[in-house]
Amino acid sequence: MSRLAEFRHLEQQLAAQLAELEAMKNDEGLKREIAFEQKLRGLLAEYGVGLRQVIELLDPNAAVTRTSAETKQKQERKPRALKVYLNPHNGEVVETKGGNHKTLKLWKSEYGASNVESWLKS
Repeated sequence: MSRLAEFRHLEQQLAAQLAELEAMKNDEGLKREIAFEQKLRGLLAEYGVGLRQVIELLDPNAAVTRTSAETKQKQERKPRALKVYLNPHNGEVVETKGGNHKTLKLWKSEYGASNVESWLKS
């Protein structure tokens, strides 16, 4: 696509988005939502309360569900164990914590995965 065609295409997209934005500005439902949000934030600031406190007040069970989800996200998984493979054909040693090791993949393609797994020392 030429630069001029690309420019005109983007210009048309921008005009369409601007028209959509103007239509949304005149939407009564959007105006009500904006007014509600402003009043709610003002009320929260007046009483010094945060959104989480309001949610806990209105739905105490929501806090338990959210807390357990946050805890699961923060848990770190157990570090992988180091595996040492010894190639009996050439005496080469590979130490890896995962199965994505370049040399290990090469061996598995050459000698077979089950055979290479039998070379595992620790």
